[in-house]
Amino acid sequence: QVQLVESGGGLVQAGGSLRLSCAASGRTFTGYTMSWFRQTPGKEREFVAAAFTWKGDTYYGDSVKGRFTISRDNAKNTGYLQMNGLKPEDTALYYCTVDVPPLGNVYSANSYDYWGQGTQVTVSS
Repeated sequence: QVQLVESGGGLVQAGGSLRLSCAASGRTFTGYTMSWFRQTPGKEREFVAAAFTWKGDTYYGDSVKGRFTISRDNAKNTGYLQMNGLKPEDTALYYCTVDVPPLGNVYSANSYDYWGQGTQVTVSS
């Protein structure tokens, strides 16, 4: 059993910053992808960012490129999402998620094996 616990969400004004954290526990695994998705009511989960274990490759959704940065501390099994230049349209429930091997399509929520409970990010205009 794997538990993912997000933290760091909150209310921020447009242009501000937040840093989300995701702590993984319950199992030791390697070669996994840690990613962030977000969701607003009535919409599907949207890919935000992903970080692979190997090579340190990262991927970003078009709407957050240049503003958000994903990182991870493998020794601590913890991932982070630094969000700068926040916009009202970034308001959503942000989920941390992990895909263990065999890895699937990084952009598809259906590929992922474990999900956190989500942390709310609200950006006021």
